[in-house]
Amino acid sequence: LEAATAALAACPIDPERRPPWLARVLIEAGKPRAVLVTAHHLVIDGWGLAVLINELYGRLCGDAAPAPAPAHPLDAVAEQPLERARAAEREWLTRLAANPANVLAPFGGTPGGGGRHRLQYRSAAAYDDLDRVARRCGASPEAVVLAALAHEVAARTGEHRLLASVVVSNRARAAHRSSVGVRALTVPVQLDLRPGAEFGEVVDSVVAACAAAYRHGQYRPAELVAAQARMDRRRGVVAVPAIEYNCYSWPRDYLAPVRNAPPDGSVAWISSAADEPCETLYVDLSRDAGVVTLDVTVGDHLLDAGQAAALPARLCGLLRALAEGAACPVPALPLVPAAPGWWRAPQGWACLPTAEAVLREHPGVLDVSVAPGGGGTGAGEGAAPHLVAYARVAPGVSPGDLHRHVLDRLGEEPGLLAPDRYVLSLSLSPNGSDLPLGLPQVGCPADQLRTAVGGAEVPAIPSRGPATDAERALAAAVATVGGGGPPDGTSADTEKDIRDGAWANASAGPAAVDMNRCLADHGVTLAAIPRLLALLQRSGLTGIASDELAGTASLGHLAAALEPLPPRAPHGHGGDLSP
Repeated sequence: LEAATAALAACPIDPERRPPWLARVLIEAGKPRAVLVTAHHLVIDGWGLAVLINELYGRLCGDAAPAPAPAHPLDAVAEQPLERARAAEREWLTRLAANPANVLAPFGGTPGGGGRHRLQYRSAAAYDDLDRVARRCGASPEAVVLAALAHEVAARTGEHRLLASVVVSNRARAAHRSSVGVRALTVPVQLDLRPGAEFGEVVDSVVAACAAAYRHGQYRPAELVAAQARMDRRRGVVAVPAIEYNCYSWPRDYLAPVRNAPPDGSVAWISSAADEPCETLYVDLSRDAGVVTLDVTVGDHLLDAGQAAALPARLCGLLRALAEGAACPVPALPLVPAAPGWWRAPQGWACLPTAEAVLREHPGVLDVSVAPGGGGTGAGEGAAPHLVAYARVAPGVSPGDLHRHVLDRLGEEPGLLAPDRYVLSLSLSPNGSDLPLGLPQVGCPADQLRTAVGGAEVPAIPSRGPATDAERALAAAVATVGGGGPPDGTSADTEKDIRDGAWANASAGPAAVDMNRCLADHGVTLAAIPRLLALLQRSGLTGIASDELAGTASLGHLAAALEPLPPRAPHGHGGDLSP
């Protein structure tokens, strides 16, 4: 069964040519014994897949069709007036923009971590403790655990404004067919904790924040993801929730216990390949058969293996103390010191060595250092905290080149910020003279962007049309599937980002596509990505993954990664003709 499951999960899903799910029946002694199902996350989430499997199991066992289930929260919000739904979508983006970035990264884990840790922790004692605390606070057990997670992050980091991403569909346990499909996977819950607040107050604030988040209207994930990508590129900060919280646990047999762990012990581990680490602390909760189960997935640059293993035990210890009457106030200061090289910028934590390494990758940069700036660095005396990049470059490298380079790496490097205009502070000009330029404070309005030389405004990144064959192919695909971009020279605000999905500019051809902007700027949404990839394939190009197309990288950056398709064997020679 394990081998068959692994083989099915490894089968590629081609949503352009086949339905985005696969199934396999296992036969033993001539009789079907098991049905395996895998589906693409584009069409279903974990909760919906569980519903689908349970209903399929009932049908295979000969059960009648399930009785009508209670109303699902998604059905309630879908009935809201459209204008109210659009106002809620604007609020969705506003909450993301207000969230400090990289909250967990400076406070633990392995520097430059390159992998993930996954564990499952089970506790029978925490079941009763959680019930006692929930009754005392007058809240659901799920809300209490989310409050405990927020308390833990605030205590560790000293940050009292946190963004949690909470799965709405998992808040109701009833099987409901209309939850299958991408309608709303998560909502952002902005958590504001008061330093010194007792835990009961924390729970109250979490419950109020969840109620406000659930009032969000008709979710259009494809448009919202594109709007978020536009917003992130404009701000130079990728909004990442500190906590991803899900009220549906992994199956008990999902994890393989590590060596020397008792087979029925409370903790089970599964090792993960050293791929890109997760940016968020993922926690899944379930309460079944008198046991609280916490599933934790975290990148080792946020929590290393020991810290990840200690987290659920510490949460259960907090529940025990609360059940025994402790107040457990929120600490005002962090309990863990920030790692060297991290600095608290106005929009979140920035890793200075990461910024230096990214800038150093740009051709023509000879040397660079990044440091916090103050009065006298080009932003004016008494200016708010900001970053300054001191760089020595070859002739021809402009501030706009470096700014665009950092923007293209936003989604790839944890701890990277690209304030409004990323400019040089020390440049080697063609005649060898130094040109001191200051990096403006994070979030500074465009009309306040001034350099230290002559007070001239920092030049914006110019538009650029496609130049290479790969760029022309990508531009043609974008012009075919995109909904257009903002008018030249404008910077769309949050309301324009989500109003009517995208800008109306469908008549623009490939030559009008700006290679210095990202896909979202051209109205390309998640729903259009499969078609975009198919068009690139017809042009004989590959090399871009679908998740890269939902990010902030410019079209020029993406086109540079394209490569020719490998030759295929002709018909009749046994070659694999799949893309």
